[in-house]
Amino acid sequence: MTISVGERLPDAKFRMMTPDGVVEKTTAEIFGGKRVVLFAVPGAFTPTCHNNHLPGYLDQGDAIKAKGVDEIAVVAVNDVFVMNAWAKATGGEGKMLFLADGAGAFTKAVGLDVDLGPAGLGVRSRRYAMVVEDGVVSALNVEDAPGVTVSGAAAVLDLL
Repeated sequence: MTISVGERLPDAKFRMMTPDGVVEKTTAEIFGGKRVVLFAVPGAFTPTCHNNHLPGYLDQGDAIKAKGVDEIAVVAVNDVFVMNAWAKATGGEGKMLFLADGAGAFTKAVGLDVDLGPAGLGVRSRRYAMVVEDGVVSALNVEDAPGVTVSGAAAVLDLL
């Protein structure tokens, strides 16, 4: 079942790259006591994610944070090394959190997984954006068709 507005994020662990190497962070550490915009992509470096979804958040990051957002994070069912390479390739390193949900545990726990096996990608995340306040979802926009509309940075700015 898909997580809903008003529900607390499930306990999960993400992997992130830091200057000291790979670290594991929990949902409590990332979202606790903060207002966070989290957006999800089916895969780092995939065409729509790389060319359309992530760039909007990089371009609008300051405007989003000016609306009282403490952190912007992107999550994908990719390993930490792919997410780190994506952060560097896009210039996003240090501008937002790149969260690796390698086995899709978080993605499945929030009910936003999708099987893209026919496309050769396996289980991935649906494309969405949510606003999380102290671990509780206060807004959730899930794309119901290919492309970036309701989960893009412009749509999130309208939510804030």
